[in-house]
Amino acid sequence: MSDSSPLPPVRLHPEAELARDALSTPLLSRAARLARWAGPATRVDAGGGLVEAQLPAAAAALDLTGDDAAAHASEAWRTAVDTGLVEITDDEEGTVTAGEDLAVLTGGGSPGEVLGVWLTALESVLADAAVPDLDDLVDAMDEGGEIDFSSLDWDPEAEAQFLDGVLGNLYLLTATEDGPGEAPVPLPALAASMIVPSDMGEPTNDVLEQVSDAMMRLDDQFRLLEPVGLVEYQPVDEALMADADEEPAAPVDDTDVSRYGMVRLTPLGRYGLRARLLEAGFEAPAVGDLADKGADALLDGTAGFPPGAAQAETEQWLTRREPLPAARELLAASRGADEGAPLRRLRCQQALSLLGPEAEPALRDVLDDAELGGLARVWLAEHGAGDVPPPSETMIFWLTVDTLAAQLAAEGNSEELRGLVEGLAQQHSGFFAAAWRVDHPATADVLEAMGRLHPDKKIAKEARKAAFKARSQQGG
Repeated sequence: MSDSSPLPPVRLHPEAELARDALSTPLLSRAARLARWAGPATRVDAGGGLVEAQLPAAAAALDLTGDDAAAHASEAWRTAVDTGLVEITDDEEGTVTAGEDLAVLTGGGSPGEVLGVWLTALESVLADAAVPDLDDLVDAMDEGGEIDFSSLDWDPEAEAQFLDGVLGNLYLLTATEDGPGEAPVPLPALAASMIVPSDMGEPTNDVLEQVSDAMMRLDDQFRLLEPVGLVEYQPVDEALMADADEEPAAPVDDTDVSRYGMVRLTPLGRYGLRARLLEAGFEAPAVGDLADKGADALLDGTAGFPPGAAQAETEQWLTRREPLPAARELLAASRGADEGAPLRRLRCQQALSLLGPEAEPALRDVLDDAELGGLARVWLAEHGAGDVPPPSETMIFWLTVDTLAAQLAAEGNSEELRGLVEGLAQQHSGFFAAAWRVDHPATADVLEAMGRLHPDKKIAKEARKAAFKARSQQGG
């Protein structure tokens, strides 16, 4: 994932709703309860953790029972310390007092402040998730009780990068319109996205083994990440591991793939990963970012959005404005002869389609405009307006080239554009003879694209000849 390429726009829940989600996560809610429970009599070790004798009382304060109660209490305490919900005075006894951020979670903080505390907790858990299993650490201890990290085959930076890459892929799958969206993602698919080269046909046994290893690492990590609210996770079915020392092989087909683990990014998780991506320098837009900006920012900003996200962003922008001024602002922002102008006009046309008859005066004002007159006539005709002057042939051809240029910029050589090209050539036998004369900056590029896309070799050759004429006319 390159930080120079914008990611798909993600749809976030309102901050107030996300803050409520954060407060109800098992890890943060337990940390806040322990912070309220703690006091000057609470004893901690040199690292700030609760001493072992305190763990039963801490578990009881959290209503935890069972074999894992002490471990969960210890984990919640570490979160309370890491997030500043408790403070430990640096004295001989390590006196514990309530931290400033505890008030943020107990009613004194804004949703943004609550989410800030949660993000700190998330970073702490992610750091823990990149650490080897405790059993592995014990096995790596030498006779003096020191850990021999070289025997672990563990690279902390590489492990953190691997987890970041997996979470980045999960974010992409969630944000992409043709991805699974709210549906869970099979763990083998997520592991394979990091291991299997995109150009590999049938994975080799060595690659499948790497995928299997990655699955088991991720199984441990997602179990840690679920209590902080980043994901919802269905773990790998332990029955698949016939021997305690064996790992389940990655499934080779879709039969009951859910047994191999299923993970879903929560709405809170989407918020958290986007915040981390922004912090790392990625361009990670969210639907609604442009609602308070001008029409120029809206049209340019949604240029690379998929259709659904572009419409959702535009709807939010329009709800904050009166229809007629909004239409005028959109039309003014869509003008231009630069490379991005055709796609701006397409986004403008899509935005105008969401407006009712109140916008009609703005469209009538641009009927004589060389760049906007064609789309204005289309809008007026679609809305049943009367007394609309017919377009000239020059305007029709200019609008056709402009529309094709916009589609080319938005979708590249897509099947939809191929169908549009075939339809144009079929309906207008003299299209290429006239099209090369169109005074539009993208004429030659559009005709070249038509030559690439049309399946009929004779027609494709006509398009390429017309493109050559257009480029000669432009003097380049």
